[in-house]
Amino acid sequence: MNIVMMTNTYHPIVGGLEKSVEVFSSEYRGRGHNVLIVAPESEGVPKHEEGVFRVPAIKNISDTDFSIELPISTDLNHTLKQFQPDIIHTHHPFLIGDTALRAATRFNIPIVFTNHTLYAKNTHYLPAGDSQAVKKFVVELAKGYANLCDQVIAPSQSVAELLKSHNVRTPIEVLPTGIYVDNFKEGDGRTFRRFFDIPLDAFVIGIIGRVAPEKNVIFLAESVAAFMKDHDDAYFVVVGSGPSLGELQEVFKKHDLSERLVCTGVLRNRQLVSAYTGLDVFAFASQSETQGLVLAESMAAGTPVVGVDAPGVRDIIEDRKNGCLVQEEDTDQFVAALRWLTSQSPQKRGALARNAKKTAELYDVQRCVDGALKLYDRVLETRPKNSSVEDSPWHRTLNKLETQAKLLRNFMHASATAFIDNQ
Repeated sequence: MNIVMMTNTYHPIVGGLEKSVEVFSSEYRGRGHNVLIVAPESEGVPKHEEGVFRVPAIKNISDTDFSIELPISTDLNHTLKQFQPDIIHTHHPFLIGDTALRAATRFNIPIVFTNHTLYAKNTHYLPAGDSQAVKKFVVELAKGYANLCDQVIAPSQSVAELLKSHNVRTPIEVLPTGIYVDNFKEGDGRTFRRFFDIPLDAFVIGIIGRVAPEKNVIFLAESVAAFMKDHDDAYFVVVGSGPSLGELQEVFKKHDLSERLVCTGVLRNRQLVSAYTGLDVFAFASQSETQGLVLAESMAAGTPVVGVDAPGVRDIIEDRKNGCLVQEEDTDQFVAALRWLTSQSPQKRGALARNAKKTAELYDVQRCVDGALKLYDRVLETRPKNSSVEDSPWHRTLNKLETQAKLLRNFMHASATAFIDNQ
């Protein structure tokens, strides 16, 4: 099978979506399939990437690592024609998502869309601002886009339910991004603590990932700081980077806790695994996740999670079994959950770790890849086959015009719903 993966973000950006594209693509290739990744140009990537086509883009939008793809190039059309795709899998509904839909029409092949993001939670990155009208606009645009695709993938059941509540009519299948579970059994938490001067007997709370507003890290920092004030043996570890890192550090400085805040920067491979293993608890307050890949990774390392109830999070945390699910974004409740963990006996903590590892097995990469390939096969089998008339130049031209009209209608509908209704 020839599979095209189209995404607005890819290496060198580090995040759950980028990891999803990388993991699935690598596994597909390992099983004998051909994969072409289409992504915007980005700083710090080699000129020649195996199996990757970079489209021209405006870089570093709104002072972030992200790029905006420019209109489809003739080079991309030529590359896709040579590749002869059987299916297109798009990971965004905007920008390159539009290009993906046009390409699927051009080659008369099915398109699958994974809804990786709760888009209304990320509008602070848009130049247009973060108003309720903008939030409604992006939700409507994403919904309309999903309804133009052949298949939608939701990374968790709670996201599937949310999409249905938004009136997405396209078939939806729950399919999380897989992790290499066995890799997370090889961490060395003691070495990690020694390297970063963390006492071996300390109670270590940590977060791993992008330190950004949509991850709700300032609420998390205030909650952890409140806990640490009453626990002199507690440390807070931040693995990663992002625009909110400085603000997070200011929280700990304000509470005179800077000496017990450890910021490691971005870690990879064995160091990353050891970071998970070196924690006593993984703390998570994001309410913008569709899956929360880091939660599965933490559990694979045997580290329980304290997280705020939200889509994606509630699908993996079983309260008091593999961690604690905090019902509201409330500092007192979050602190109480951390205190509950510290009060547990070694036997109970061992049971939490075992249950966490058992949960992580559900996200084993081979299981998830099996599900994705079966889904592709089903979409290909159920889609109407080409006929000689459908494959004619005239019919292809009509299809392209119809797709462009659908994209425009979707944009206009989203605009009217968001902005006119808010007058």
